[in-house]
Amino acid sequence: MQRIDFGEGRVALGFGQQKINLQPAGWAYTLRARNHIEGTADFCLITETPMDDVVAHLQACKVEIEEGPSIRSGAVGPINSVYFRDPDGNLVEVSNYQK
Repeated sequence: MQRIDFGEGRVALGFGQQKINLQPAGWAYTLRARNHIEGTADFCLITETPMDDVVAHLQACKVEIEEGPSIRSGAVGPINSVYFRDPDGNLVEVSNYQK
C-alpha cells in the first residue's frame, strides 16, 4: 500500500493499479458516500469493457448514473470514469485507463 496525493489536498491508498480515495471529514463535494462520515471512502473498479458498454449495461439495469463518463485521476494515470451508487448509497466508480 502506498499513499497517493492528488487533486486539491486529496489522499488515496494505492494498491498496484487500484486505489481507495479517502474522503475528508466535512467534505461538501457531492460525489461521496451518501452517509458521509469521517473515514468513509469510495472505490474504483478498472475494466477493459468499453465505457459505452458499461453505461449501456448500467442503464439496462436501471442504475442511476451520478456523474460521467468523464476523465479523472487514476492510480497510475488518467481514466475515463462513470459513477453510481451501490444499494447502501456508497459511491462506486467504474473506469477505463486511457490508451
